[in-house]
Amino acid sequence: MADRTGLYPGTFDPLTNGHLDIIRRALKLVDTLIIGVAINRDKGPLFSLEERVKMVEAEAARVSAGRNDSIKVVPFDTLLMSFAEEVKADYIIRGLRAVADFEYEFQMVGMNSFLNAEIETVFLMADPHHQAIASKLVKEIARLKGDITGFVPQAIAAKLTEKFGN
Repeated sequence: MADRTGLYPGTFDPLTNGHLDIIRRALKLVDTLIIGVAINRDKGPLFSLEERVKMVEAEAARVSAGRNDSIKVVPFDTLLMSFAEEVKADYIIRGLRAVADFEYEFQMVGMNSFLNAEIETVFLMADPHHQAIASKLVKEIARLKGDITGFVPQAIAAKLTEKFGN
């Protein structure tokens, strides 16, 4: 059987415990997981692309420590399906938290399958402990000096605290 390659795309601004849950679970399904860090200038990220890639690399290394998992972190600034083709992904991995996520993702699957029907999209439901976690909300809580330790890894919490001067 050929190696299965999954692509987990996102802006990861910042990477949350919910993202890490999806990464851990995706590793059970694929031989190689490429975490695609989207540049996405339209979202106006808090962290630079370089900062986000470094944070994702550090946390991905912790997730795969002592295991033979193959995780690669790659930035991209192209159409998702073009990037998926470039990295030879068999699957696009997406996490779902709520019905609102599903509606958006449902549209994306339709468009993506029109662009390349050979690449399947796999949805993983967020663990109930992580369903409310959204990067946007984590940043807002951090900006207002709230406790974010349950939402992001410790190293990322420290970087958010530093960014907001808390």
